[in-house]
Amino acid sequence: MDLTFERKINYYETDRMGVVHHSNYIRYLEEARCFYFDKIGMPFSNFEANNVTIPVLAVNCTYKKHVTFDDTILIKVFVKDYSGVRFTVGYDVKKKLTGDTVIIAETKHCFTDLNLKPINLKKVLPEYHDVFQELNEESV
Repeated sequence: MDLTFERKINYYETDRMGVVHHSNYIRYLEEARCFYFDKIGMPFSNFEANNVTIPVLAVNCTYKKHVTFDDTILIKVFVKDYSGVRFTVGYDVKKKLTGDTVIIAETKHCFTDLNLKPINLKKVLPEYHDVFQELNEESV
């Protein structure tokens, strides 16, 4: 399942050239990821209530075009792969007005306990494991 998160660019997110600073895209990806997990019925607060954390292991972001203050971006979010312990989220970010691709990105994550020891989601939250399995199968 892929969902699209919409976000308007704020003035304070731009640099001296009037362009969104590259570091802000990482924040946008996190906002979109949280939106996505809320919409599919697995909010991060539920993971945390079950003593599961989801650290970011890596971010890969290719910048294609820039956006500026008052632009609106659309971030399509989808699960690219899932192993039970690790997963990758993909993002396709487009400018709403033109449909131009702004960035293509992915974030890699793992599931851990509160001591940051990797865990298998199937053993801790089997109902969430099933959802991830379905999402992973959709992306193949």
